[in-house]
Amino acid sequence: MGRFTWGDSPAAKVEDFTSGVFNGLPYRMLVPKPLQEPTAKRDPAASVATKYPLVLFLHGAGERGDDNQVQLKHGAKEFARRDRRDQFPAFVVFPQCPVGSRWVESPWDLTSGRGEFARAPSTPMKVALELVDHLIANESVDPDRVYVTGLSMGGQGTWFAAATKPNRFAAMLEVCGGGDPTWAQDYAGIPIWGFHGQADKVVPIGRGREMIAALTLGGHHPELRFTEYPGVGHDSWTQTYSRDDVFEWLFSQSKQTSKR
Repeated sequence: MGRFTWGDSPAAKVEDFTSGVFNGLPYRMLVPKPLQEPTAKRDPAASVATKYPLVLFLHGAGERGDDNQVQLKHGAKEFARRDRRDQFPAFVVFPQCPVGSRWVESPWDLTSGRGEFARAPSTPMKVALELVDHLIANESVDPDRVYVTGLSMGGQGTWFAAATKPNRFAAMLEVCGGGDPTWAQDYAGIPIWGFHGQADKVVPIGRGREMIAALTLGGHHPELRFTEYPGVGHDSWTQTYSRDDVFEWLFSQSKQTSKR
C-alpha cells in the first residue's frame, strides 16, 4: 500500500490518527491530546470524567476508497495542527466512504437540489451516523458539542446528516456542497455556516445560495452564515479549514447555548 503524506508539512502525520473499522466502514480519528498523555503524566483535570467535543468530518468523492488514509487528504491536517489541538481538544472522526458509494443518494451536477435528496440514508451515511452514536456512548464525548462538517460530496453529506439528526448536532460547517431546499424546516435551531467558491464549476454556487435562501425564509436559525469566495473554484476547503475564526466559531457552539 502506498503511504499517504502531506508532503513536507510538519503539522501532522497519519500516525497522529487512530484507525479502526466500524460495521465495515474504515475510519481515522484524532483523540483529545489530554487523553493521549500517559496516565502518569495526565493532568487530573483531564481525566476520563472530562467531556470533549466530537466532530464528524465527511470527505469528498476523490477520497473514497478502503485504504483508510486518503480521506485525510483535505482538512485533516488543519484539525491536527498542534496549536489547534491545544486550543480545541476534541475527538475528530474521519470515516471513509467506499468507491462506488456516496454519502447521499443524490445527483451532484444539478443547478438545484430541490426535491433531489433521498430520505433514506446511504449505507455509508447510516454507518457513519451510527459511529457517532457509538463514540458518544463509549468515549468521553460531550453530547451537547457534537458537530458535522464536510466538503463537496461531504458537504452534501453534511446537509443530510444535520437534517436527519437535528437533535444530535450542535452545529454544521458545510463546504462547497449542496442540499435540498425542500428540507429547510428540518434545520430549525441548528447554527449553520456554509462556504462556496463563486467560480465553482463542479458544484455550482447556486446550490449553496438556494439553501441559504430557503433557510432565511424559514427564519428559525440562531445563527446562519454563508461565505462566498470571489474567483475561487471548487477548492474552497483550503481557505475555509485554514481560518482560525472557523474553528473558534465551530467549537463555541453548544446545544446548551442554542437552547435545543
